Amino acid sequence: MHQVIISLASNHEAKKNLFEARACLEQILNEVTYSDCIRTRGIGTQRLCYYRNQLLFGKTALTVDELTERLKSIELQMGRTSEARQQGIVCIDLDLLKYDAERFHERDWERPYVRRLLPQP
Repeated sequence: MHQVIISLASNHEAKKNLFEARACLEQILNEVTYSDCIRTRGIGTQRLCYYRNQLLFGKTALTVDELTERLKSIELQMGRTSEARQQGIVCIDLDLLKYDAERFHERDWERPYVRRLLPQP
């Protein structure tokens, strides 16, 4: 089993969308736990918007490519489109941050909400 950390974010019907995303993720992952869910301001946007952010910690037998494909599939299933993104609407964003010892989305690791939600040593 591979240990993973996944970042979850939404700025549109966030409570509902995070609930639905967690249900989908729990179908493909094992031993799932979550960080707190926090509200943050959008980064890199001139439009004032707020996100709900959360980290998932879990295990999977999927390869990194299979897991990434499943995350993108969940995003699409939940209504993630490039048109909505251009309008600043993010129904759900699921990013694989860590797969065993391999880190992804390096810029995200520096974001204050990720640092805040990661367990402290």
